Amino acid sequence: MEPESAVTTCYRHPKVESHVRCTRCDRYICPNCMREAAVGHQCPDCVKEGARSIRQARTAFGGKITTAPVVTYVLIGLNVLAYLGELVRPAIVDRFEMLGAGLAGPDGGHYLWQDVYPSGFHPEGVVDGEWYRMLTGAFLHLPPTEGTFGILHIVMNMVSLWNIGRAVEAQLGRARYLTLYLLSALGGSVLVLLIAPDTPTVGASGAIFGLGAAYYVMARRLGADMRNVNRFLAGLLLWLVISAAVTSWQGHLGGLLAGGVVTVAYAYAPRDRRRTLVQGAVCAGLFVLLMVLAVLKVAALRNGAA
Repeated sequence: MEPESAVTTCYRHPKVESHVRCTRCDRYICPNCMREAAVGHQCPDCVKEGARSIRQARTAFGGKITTAPVVTYVLIGLNVLAYLGELVRPAIVDRFEMLGAGLAGPDGGHYLWQDVYPSGFHPEGVVDGEWYRMLTGAFLHLPPTEGTFGILHIVMNMVSLWNIGRAVEAQLGRARYLTLYLLSALGGSVLVLLIAPDTPTVGASGAIFGLGAAYYVMARRLGADMRNVNRFLAGLLLWLVISAAVTSWQGHLGGLLAGGVVTVAYAYAPRDRRRTLVQGAVCAGLFVLLMVLAVLKVAALRNGAA
């Protein structure tokens, strides 16, 4: 009878001779499987299991700590791609802008809502059931045909998104940040629909104003030096006033209010296991409220045109 072999091999690589054991599970591991530990070495499986048991660091608002503002990069990329699409096909603006109560004429033109529209005209936009415009308009900007402001529109918005978005995303984490951005954009569209439904609006300004509100609320919650933050807020409010003359102030104000509500929920939710539930419930409640207001307004517009 042949003696049993005394050669030990790695549990992950049976053909590799090994003489070192994992300090956690006591299995043999080869040099390729060795992971430095506080004492000795551990195998890859034990390292993964240990990482799962360690509580992941989070920000004061419950977001996962990230090293790169990936969502901000993606949002800027989507806005730029949409703008390039507008250069190729200008009709993209008409197709995806937030148009609350408009008419499409037999000649393909766009007209303001009328109490009784003549034959050949039909409703378009959100009133015609194109609800996607409530969000797609937030990724479009004025085309170059609008003159200098047409180019400045996207440049100013993307610079603002770059500066504010990175700071906000770092504190909220990716999921909360994206939720804030989209709800702010939706809030801006809904206020336009409620107050000025005949106004076609485009631009990321509503969402960016929501980020501005978040920046202010977070600074107060963290006890930051409010002098610089107040200057920032003053500039934001000044732009809100100026925007009344050049673009849709309703969209800016709607985004500001929606962003403020969401961030207050993020900042003052209880810091225990209920935090995510409370934050999610407030965001869901705001979404439902905005959609109910939009549906009621659209119903009123349809009834007025009947």
